[in-house]
Amino acid sequence: MSEHVAVTADDLDRVVQLSLATLRRAPASAWDANAGSLQWDCWETVEHLSDDLFAYAAQLAPRTPPLKNEIPFIWERRRPGGPANAIHADRKAGPAGLLQVLESCGGFLVAMVRLTPPHVRAYHGFGVSDAAGFAAMGIVETLVHTHDLAEGLGLPWNPPADLCAKVLTRLFPDVPTGAEPWPTLLWATGRAELPGHPRRTQWRWYGTPQGDLN
Repeated sequence: MSEHVAVTADDLDRVVQLSLATLRRAPASAWDANAGSLQWDCWETVEHLSDDLFAYAAQLAPRTPPLKNEIPFIWERRRPGGPANAIHADRKAGPAGLLQVLESCGGFLVAMVRLTPPHVRAYHGFGVSDAAGFAAMGIVETLVHTHDLAEGLGLPWNPPADLCAKVLTRLFPDVPTGAEPWPTLLWATGRAELPGHPRRTQWRWYGTPQGDLN
């Protein structure tokens, strides 16, 4: 894979819409099930994914984004062991309302990626990054958490190989080559084994643009 892969707002929008199309097929009774191997239920996992997308958009939003800290929203757990979020959906709105929250937060990040000039950098714990890097992070979050959700909700989820390949190239320079992109991304994020590579118990991505490291 090439070192220089442009991850775009269109890529992010595409994966968010694919995720929504999948999740809208879930029955209303299924959302209390655990999301895959996570300790969160499916409702909480969508809130967490929405929160990720919102937080990345927020990080890019200031005219001069911070390079040493996250924007200081308050992230709170609704229960011990639950995700610490700034974003929570009104349960009275049901699954349709929950997915509106996800689409809205995805739209915030898509818009910020479109609007942010390529030279702008913002803080992330896995490396100060550019808008394309935050788009790639949002895609990874959406791909793998939709995988978790699909397992919990009993839905098929097999995302496009080109999107998986793009974010692997952008964020995971340490992954083995030779396997298909989607199984490799699941391995990279600690969700599966690859032949000759046991399941990871710790993982991270590398958000800093390659040119900034030279």
